[in-house]
Amino acid sequence: MRYKLLQEGDIQVCVIRHPRTFLSKILTSKFLRPRGGRCPTGYMENSISYSAIEDVQLLSWENAPKYCLQLTIPGGTVLLQAANSYLRDQWFHSLQWKKKIYKYKKVLSNPSRWEVVLKEIRMLVDMALTSPLQDDSIHQAPLEIVSKLLSENNNLTTQDHESIIVAIAPLLENNHPPPDLCEFFCKHCRERPRSMVVIEVFTPVVQRILKHNMDFGKCPRLRLFTQEYILALNELNAGMEVVKKFIHSMHGPTGQCPHPRVLPNLVAVCLAAIYSCYEEFINSRDNSPSLKEIRNGCQQQCDRKPNLPLRLLHTSPDLVSQEATLTESRLKPVIVTSNDIHVELERNNTANQKMTANVGNDSEPNLIDCLMVSPTCSTMSIELSAQADRILGCYVEILKMLSDYDDWRPALASLLQPIPFPKDNCLPLSFCLFCFVFFRELKYVIQRFAEDPRQEVHSCLLSVRAGKDGWFQLYSPGGVACDDDGELFASMVHILMGSCYKTKKFLLSLAENKLGPCMLLALRGNQTMVEILCLMLEYNIIDNNDTQLQIISTLESTDVGKRMYEQLCDRQRELKELQRKGGPTRLTLPSKSTDADLARLLSSGSFGNLENLSLAFTNVTSACAEHLIKLPSLKQLNLWSTQFGDAGLRLLSEHLTMLQVLNLCETPVTDAGLLALSSMKSLCSLNMNSTKLSADTYEDLK
Repeated sequence: MRYKLLQEGDIQVCVIRHPRTFLSKILTSKFLRPRGGRCPTGYMENSISYSAIEDVQLLSWENAPKYCLQLTIPGGTVLLQAANSYLRDQWFHSLQWKKKIYKYKKVLSNPSRWEVVLKEIRMLVDMALTSPLQDDSIHQAPLEIVSKLLSENNNLTTQDHESIIVAIAPLLENNHPPPDLCEFFCKHCRERPRSMVVIEVFTPVVQRILKHNMDFGKCPRLRLFTQEYILALNELNAGMEVVKKFIHSMHGPTGQCPHPRVLPNLVAVCLAAIYSCYEEFINSRDNSPSLKEIRNGCQQQCDRKPNLPLRLLHTSPDLVSQEATLTESRLKPVIVTSNDIHVELERNNTANQKMTANVGNDSEPNLIDCLMVSPTCSTMSIELSAQADRILGCYVEILKMLSDYDDWRPALASLLQPIPFPKDNCLPLSFCLFCFVFFRELKYVIQRFAEDPRQEVHSCLLSVRAGKDGWFQLYSPGGVACDDDGELFASMVHILMGSCYKTKKFLLSLAENKLGPCMLLALRGNQTMVEILCLMLEYNIIDNNDTQLQIISTLESTDVGKRMYEQLCDRQRELKELQRKGGPTRLTLPSKSTDADLARLLSSGSFGNLENLSLAFTNVTSACAEHLIKLPSLKQLNLWSTQFGDAGLRLLSEHLTMLQVLNLCETPVTDAGLLALSSMKSLCSLNMNSTKLSADTYEDLK
């Protein structure tokens, strides 16, 4: 028969067999507090301390009071009378339990010899396991006693640690370890990951945590213990194979996992561990380079060049404006550093006017865009500390394993969808670098989502709400995680368009946010992107005539695009009329475009009217100058953060006599190439921020 543990105030009626004067001297107890006022028989006036109870017995003599317990205390005896035998037995077992717990607390609070302590712990565990009482504290109280013992004695040997863990293991089969005990387990996993205790004792404990835990926020040390246990498994000879077997044991042998809490708990453990890895990465980069230094290939403090103070004409804080504007006021000379160079050359005419640089249709990109589309990014080496690399590699692999289970994939996609992604310029560079490493490693998981035919899975690739980036945006060309020239992005678009997303709303979203990547992939012959551009034209998604003409030129640059565009023209004759009016006046090449992409685009249509060309944040080099000099009407050229060098600059200076605005910000041009610009008499705005311009060359240009 099972009994509930006696609680405070449960005992009310008793028969007292000693003088009343003694009762007034008994210490107050927290647990045994009978209520009432009559004495010597009836209700007790004062409570009795459990530590004062010397013995507890059931009355067994003849003609004894019915359903009574006899408590032996200093100076007398107290009889407790219950209403029935069940209640009496409940009191009996509860009082025995309380009495023994006080005894073990006293014995284990002042340990002398650890052989005796270990024996007492085993006896304490046996008492908890054999007790007929049903209550959470029956097993938790011994664990808390052992936890306190371990926290107060830090000089134990490893053998003592393992002996104690083995002794309390039976209590952990149906109970979570308390916080201090979790801390002790974490320490053991870190110091002795190959110990057999980790496999034999901790495995069922962690399995129970993952199956039954409802909220790691209320017990974060359980999550930390689970993290350290998994890392300990990864330290074994088989490494990730052991971790894989553990994940499979949590899922079960069938195709459907029977435990609904396992997946959310595993994901919470992985994400928390990855965030701790990020903190480790941040702490190890006290002197991280600036964004411009990263884009220019400088990764260490010793590689950085000292700032060169120059007396320049310094314009507004914005490096580049949206449109060409006229300014009549003269600018006063100020001292700036070589990282903020923006030179304005006056044009000697009647109005003495100035024109600022023009970047085309795009404003200054945010930090992530600048970092990830720069030509040096693909070759940039990002090194994590040994600890951070160990944690990140292990837990990303677990996320990959989770994505391989068909029944877990929908829930995993919904759990990963709302992860906050970096977007704003205010984020630290080290955070962005870490995100680049993390998202690159997580690419396999996103591929699994994209390949899944179920709508509830691949729909999680989109942003969780308007105005927030999702996996779809991150893996697009120019995104923080794109390292495959848009192959994954194209497959995501294909699966989304093939389900229920072949709608005007989805096309509008692509046109507003990802038109550049779509055109770049279509320029390289991707059939899905060619179809997307044709649908944009067919549904009149694009309002700007220049953009429409650029899309048409992109379609005609490949065989598949030309064929699909001809089919579209057969349905809509007005597109041909638009094309007969002449080429666009403004053109922005998608980021990560190459010299071959530019050549393919310019050879596919008429660009005689092109006045504004933006190649900012592309991978073009000086080789593209041979195609640029064939644009006779070109007035504004943006080469920000490209690999355009001195050779191309000399070719431009000889042929583009109409050029008025030139942006060479963060390009590898040197003094030798910049001196050639002196022959460009129409040039009125020149941006040389973050170039190798010297003071002498600046004076010559001025």
